[in-house]
Amino acid sequence: MHHDTPASATLGADIRAVRKSRGLTLSQLAARLDRSIGWLSQVERNLSHPSITDLRHIAAALDTTVSLLFGQAPAPAHEVGYIVRNHARRPIGSSETGLIEELLSPDLTDDFEVVHSTFLPHSRIGEVVTRQAQELGYLVSGRLDLVISGRRFTIHPGDSFRIRNEPFEWINPYDAPAIAIWVIAPPIY
Repeated sequence: MHHDTPASATLGADIRAVRKSRGLTLSQLAARLDRSIGWLSQVERNLSHPSITDLRHIAAALDTTVSLLFGQAPAPAHEVGYIVRNHARRPIGSSETGLIEELLSPDLTDDFEVVHSTFLPHSRIGEVVTRQAQELGYLVSGRLDLVISGRRFTIHPGDSFRIRNEPFEWINPYDAPAIAIWVIAPPIY
């Protein structure tokens, strides 16, 4: 019996991908964690399995969440890395009130990530955000107001939009949730 769950099989690669997206070297992250470079290298290569406490420290040091690093539902072995089932999406932790985000990508090792975002009715981001990324979004349902570089747009189902390293904010002043699919490169979560 293979003791690895499929979810843990991508854990090391995901930690490495997030570390690199943050511009951190192995030694910098190891120093933040007060652990050896060798230990962290083994975790990233899935040769060593971090405890839940280690995962909390790693997530905090990378400014991400444990659920993103380890929130996958177990998948059949032949689907891992290929298929993400509807019920098995990984939640992406967010402090934003009114925004529920789930990773549609199987893991974080691509040059981009695909995110399913639900903006709850009568919610808005609390600040203007600028991310070092190219983003393309497609609105599946609902309506969403976007302010990109000071320009305000109302997005309807079937509309798509692009944000490139620009300040933006979102507002859903409407009575229905807005659901969007976002492609973000490079991965930021």
